[in-house]
Amino acid sequence: MAQAVIFDLGNVLIPWDPRFLFRKLLPDEAAVERFLAEVCTAPWNYAQDLGREWEEAIAERVARFPGEEALIRAYHDRWGEMLGPAIAENVAVLEVLHADGTPLYALTNWPTDKFGVARARFPFLARFRDIVVSSEVKLAKPDPRIYRLLLERHGLAAADCTFIDDSRANVEAAGALGMRGLHYQPPASLSAALGL
Repeated sequence: MAQAVIFDLGNVLIPWDPRFLFRKLLPDEAAVERFLAEVCTAPWNYAQDLGREWEEAIAERVARFPGEEALIRAYHDRWGEMLGPAIAENVAVLEVLHADGTPLYALTNWPTDKFGVARARFPFLARFRDIVVSSEVKLAKPDPRIYRLLLERHGLAAADCTFIDDSRANVEAAGALGMRGLHYQPPASLSAALGL
């Protein structure tokens, strides 16, 4: 059997950046960076990746930053605008692997109730035999338990898996479990890294 390949989704196949949205809503780059550093921060977003409900998340932020309520609500209501067009060259790699019969899986940190947006927009997600979504299992990378969950669910040996992610911490966590880890950073070629 061909070695299994496990993809991260965000910024490997699907660009995701809250700046895509907040550049439309705030007057300049400094205002965008301030908002994301102080109000809707990465740790706050990570709690939704772990399954916190949006209603609770928004209420907590609005209580702390009442003057930012409209922007905080936009983070949820206009979340789909944080996604860019698919990364075509990496989707092409996915299609080559699929055509070769390589078992394909995905392991993604993705917030509560938002994965349907991606499924509707990106048909190539159907190429995966399984997609483990952090908010659905209440675990998120780089917690080793989420990697083990995928391996155990499908009877995969870590040594037979290649894991691709744009986060070095996530790749290192996979490596610690015995997977081959690929840290994807543009403009590096994913195809070359996989030897295709």
